[in-house]
Amino acid sequence: MKIKVGFGFDVHQLVENHPFYLGGVRLEHSSGAFGHSDADVLVHAICDALLGAVNLRDIGFHFSNTDDRWKGISSLILLEKTAQLLNDKGWTIGNIDAMLCLEAPKINPYIPEMKINIARAAGITDDDISIKATTNEMMGFVGRKEGIVAYAVCLVEKS
Repeated sequence: MKIKVGFGFDVHQLVENHPFYLGGVRLEHSSGAFGHSDADVLVHAICDALLGAVNLRDIGFHFSNTDDRWKGISSLILLEKTAQLLNDKGWTIGNIDAMLCLEAPKINPYIPEMKINIARAAGITDDDISIKATTNEMMGFVGRKEGIVAYAVCLVEKS
C-alpha cells in the first residue's frame, strides 16, 4: 500500500450581510465569506489538501473562479468532484484534519453537522474527519474580523 499526505489552505474576506457557509452549514452571523462559489473556506482547504496529495494541482485549476459553472455553487459539490478525481486515479481518502481561524461566530455547535456534510461529499465516515477552530487573538485581518482562514491536511491511500 502507498500513502501520501496533502496540505491545503484557503482564505476569504468577510463581508457584512453576506451568507456564511462552513462545512456546508449556513451559520447565523452578521457577515459571511465572499467568493465566486459559496466561499466555504473549510471545504476549499480540504479540496486543496486532497488534490495536492495526489499531485492533481489545486482547486483553482479544476474549479476556476472565472468559470460561471462554479458561480454560487455549494463547495460540497466541488468536494464530491475532487473525491471522484482521486477515486479515478485509484486513491482513497484515509482521513482529514482541518483547522479554522476566525474570531466569530463560535463554531463548536456546528462541527457535528459539518463533519457529516464533508464525510458524505468525500465518501468517508465522519469519524475520519477532525475539525477544530481557534481565534487569532484579535490580531491581523482575522482578529479585526475582516477575513477567515482554513488549513487542512489529509492522508490518502492507494492499494
